[in-house]
Amino acid sequence: MRTEQPKMIYLKDYQAPEYLIDETHLTFELFEDHSLVHAQLVMRRNPARGAGLPPLVLDGQQLELLAVTLADKELSADDYQLSENHLTLQPTSETFTVDTSVKIHPETNTALEGLYKSGTMFCTQCEAEGFRKITYYLDRPDVMSKFTTTVVAEQHSYPVLLSNGNPIASGPGEDGRHWATWEDPFMKPAYLFALVAGDLWCVEDTFTTMTERTVALRIYVEPENIDKCQHAMNSLKKSMRWDEEVYGREYDLDIFMIVAVNDFNMGAMENKGLNIFNSSAVLARAETATDAAHQRVEAIVAHEYFHNWSGNRVTCRDWFQLSLKEGFTVFRDSGFSADMNSATVKRIQDVAYLRTHQFAEDAGPMAHAVRPDSFIEISNFYTLTVYEKGSEVVGMIHTLLGAVGFRKGSDLYFDRHDGQAVTCDDFIKAMEDANGVDLTQFKRWYSQAGTPRLAVSESYDAAAKTYSLTFRQSCPETPDKVEKLPFVIPVELGLLDSKGNEIALRLAGEASAQGTTRVISVTEAEQTFTFVDISEQPLPSLLRGFSAPVKLSFPYNRDQLMFLMQHDSDGFNRWDAGQQLSVQVLQELIAQQQKGESLVLDPRLVSALRTVLSDESLDQAMVAEMLSLPGEAYLTEISEVADVDAIHIAREFARKQLADNLFEGLWLRYQANRDLSKKTPYVAEAEHFARRALQNIALSYLMLSGKPEVLAAALEQFDTSDNMTERLTALAVLVNSPFDEQKDQALASFAEQFKDNPLVMDQWFSVQAGSTLPGGLERVKALMQHPAFNIKNPNKVRALVGAFAGQNLINFHAADGSGYRFLADLVIELNGFNPQIASRQLAPLTRWRKYDSARQALMKGELERIRASGQLSSDVYEVVSKSLA
Repeated sequence: MRTEQPKMIYLKDYQAPEYLIDETHLTFELFEDHSLVHAQLVMRRNPARGAGLPPLVLDGQQLELLAVTLADKELSADDYQLSENHLTLQPTSETFTVDTSVKIHPETNTALEGLYKSGTMFCTQCEAEGFRKITYYLDRPDVMSKFTTTVVAEQHSYPVLLSNGNPIASGPGEDGRHWATWEDPFMKPAYLFALVAGDLWCVEDTFTTMTERTVALRIYVEPENIDKCQHAMNSLKKSMRWDEEVYGREYDLDIFMIVAVNDFNMGAMENKGLNIFNSSAVLARAETATDAAHQRVEAIVAHEYFHNWSGNRVTCRDWFQLSLKEGFTVFRDSGFSADMNSATVKRIQDVAYLRTHQFAEDAGPMAHAVRPDSFIEISNFYTLTVYEKGSEVVGMIHTLLGAVGFRKGSDLYFDRHDGQAVTCDDFIKAMEDANGVDLTQFKRWYSQAGTPRLAVSESYDAAAKTYSLTFRQSCPETPDKVEKLPFVIPVELGLLDSKGNEIALRLAGEASAQGTTRVISVTEAEQTFTFVDISEQPLPSLLRGFSAPVKLSFPYNRDQLMFLMQHDSDGFNRWDAGQQLSVQVLQELIAQQQKGESLVLDPRLVSALRTVLSDESLDQAMVAEMLSLPGEAYLTEISEVADVDAIHIAREFARKQLADNLFEGLWLRYQANRDLSKKTPYVAEAEHFARRALQNIALSYLMLSGKPEVLAAALEQFDTSDNMTERLTALAVLVNSPFDEQKDQALASFAEQFKDNPLVMDQWFSVQAGSTLPGGLERVKALMQHPAFNIKNPNKVRALVGAFAGQNLINFHAADGSGYRFLADLVIELNGFNPQIASRQLAPLTRWRKYDSARQALMKGELERIRASGQLSSDVYEVVSKSLA
């Protein structure tokens, strides 16, 4: 058991580095049973830290030091201090060089940080603090250096040798070995370093930039995946063009490379010029990847490419500023995806995810500000708060300043800070200076944790023709216990008359109306806005486009929500009205179940969705989204005390009732779209995504009828579809059906066909792990013995265990606590070889306070068992200790 609490790191303690590294020269000698790393660091005293020559403390972990030279003098063990995490030297002049040679063992590196092997390939992951597992260095983002890297390896096994920047030399070596040297002309911190060596094939293309420069584009994969790269290449070229057109950002090297890696803790990494991707985020072909996977590849390729400016050319001063690059870049990739597909549907999907998962994070023990004040292990702060909420914060700035003002601010930010490591304050300052505004109060979004609540009330004065909206904002207590001061909350809104027409909006004191949609800023704990010349009682459409990440409450009744579903000009709010209606109806069913009453579905929900289903003028993707009921995870998140069983029963009852009542309309939509699918070759474009989305949600409802013609349709779709989107949906509805014989045959057929494709087998695992039929845990345990499962591969763990614990709530939260015991056992095992993945799997247990007292005790008991299990990594220790605090 841990006897000493790991050190807490605080933002307030930040100090600039004592020394800087102007040049970094690396040579890697790669062997099968070890690797040698020779580093030469050209260093100088940081003038910002004043006079004197304090000790130089270099970071290093799991390194065997072979030699060290300071200022051309080889040092003996008496000349330096060596500890588990540091090498300390004493410089004798303000400028000097440090040369070190170390031995490391990538072949046994199961944590997948630093230099490691994925299959037969050498690769790296250095963000956040992995570079210190490669060589002794100042491993912090505010130390930026120019890197030159030489890689030496056996030529037959490792014909491809890659690193950051541009290739400058290569040649044969001795004993069948060869070498290649890469030079990155741009200053970068160590976390952006990358190296790859392997037997890789390559898809090549070019891109002509806006200044007519030709950039070579290469995607490297293992030979069996060479046919799955074209979608990623197309996505890359779209991203490069979009970033030029929307942000004026041109790519700066002669070559841009992506490498697909099977064993990777994250989705992808934006290393300068050499992006390393989890294979799931780059490989996509119709037969093996779903529409969602195609869209994910497009978004992640864009995200990592956009980092070239928002993260690489301008980087973070320290890890507390992580959202400076990640929140901003998520905002950028969301804008790209909205432009490439349906903007409304993209916004719906982003907000649904945020409300379900990030709001839950805000309400849990790991709640933290977008810019946290402290952490034990930085890997635990690659969170939805930093990424998704951070993106929403940037989006609010965009809303407040407008597109033109935001572009002026981003241009100034990039120009002012190119080549620098900066802070969130620097980003805000650029926005202020470019637009002549004061965002001081707005910055509370970066420093205050929790999801604000915005309660809205109305009053209408018919005689005066005035309509007032009163906003009251508050924010619940979070673990930091910091007093919550009022936020700046931009609320985009409109008013509808009794016929559904938009009303011109003029606030009291204004000379004229300012259009029918406008943004107001709520800046006080309580604030009233009065609109004039309102000739009848209006219905407000609030928080259009989800203009702020808050929990909004307004006393809409169900008829008003149905009205908004039909008439609101804002597509997001039409969907949201449907979600609010569904929540009210589902909560009523949950209460009926808890009281032991017969369940009765409000027919208004059926009527509303029948109207949506029959409206052929609506985008089919929008229809699919509106037919999707709020998930069990969201219903859990908005519950004071989540009744897992009642939530599941109520939602399944509603789905069955909708399936029965809407059968004819669903069947017509299904058949029409399925017929088109048979006639139309697969295309990864928005219109086709939309058609398949509606077809598949229709099938998921229809299957609940148990009718033989639907079973036949599902089997036909499974057997004859030319794409994974339709095939996997057919498999999923069969797996969740009572048709055991057909289910077993489909699962066996699927596994046999795709047994040699790891990513497709991940989907096969997830479909079964997510099945809410009884016996879920037993199925998962059995699947862990399947030859295609490997607990040391993060994708496998996420696909099977993550899907079970995070999505299959009725089985994971079994009353006997068996799901909790299973997850705790897994976390204890993972802690021993991959702490990052172990800590991320813990999330379902950390929210124990959300459930009934019996489940609370069981979940808390498993957290205590993990804490007492032995030497915990700092990753797992931090999550467990904060969860039990």
